[in-house]
Amino acid sequence: MLKLVAFDCDGVLFDSRQANTAFYNAILAHFGRPPMVPAAVEYIHSHTVGESLDYIFQDYLDLQAVHRFARSLDYGPFIPMMLEEPHLREFLNFLRPAYHTALATNRTTTTQAVLRYHALEDFFDLVVSAQDVARPKPDPEAFHRILEHFGLLPEEAIYIGDSRVDEEFALQAGVPLVAFRNPELKAAYYLDSFAEGPALLQRLMSRGAGEI
Repeated sequence: MLKLVAFDCDGVLFDSRQANTAFYNAILAHFGRPPMVPAAVEYIHSHTVGESLDYIFQDYLDLQAVHRFARSLDYGPFIPMMLEEPHLREFLNFLRPAYHTALATNRTTTTQAVLRYHALEDFFDLVVSAQDVARPKPDPEAFHRILEHFGLLPEEAIYIGDSRVDEEFALQAGVPLVAFRNPELKAAYYLDSFAEGPALLQRLMSRGAGEI
């Protein structure tokens, strides 16, 4: 029986491409480098800040200086650029109190600030960011922590994600993936809007999460 619904952050709770692109382009501009190419935008969408900096500055000699500057750059001005997905709040309200809710994200220090700004803190029973684990997604450590926290088995949970990293993360954790607005992922189910969320949950409860 399904007992836990877990979410990715970027690309699922929020359309955050504009915010993240502006953040990393600001770092690039500081070091006199051009804005990101499309492949880099795709990469930073689902990886940690450290991995993203290493990727977009892979040919730069002083990566330590890049990381120091990134740590000093306030992400606050970029948070208002993050657009909450339509019908998200209604779906989160629908989940309460029947299901546990969790967030597993490769964001680090900005995670709580984002949730506070958008007044979403109280909708999640547990938040696990890349800052809270030794190995970020796609390593399954974050989901193992979530399952252990609630005392659940993988088949009692689903994960809603939108990237290849999320696909691998769910696979390694043994949890069915719900692909959000990405038909190219190998997933148990495909969700185009949170307005369809209640119908998905009803289907899961009638058939079992592993039988989608």
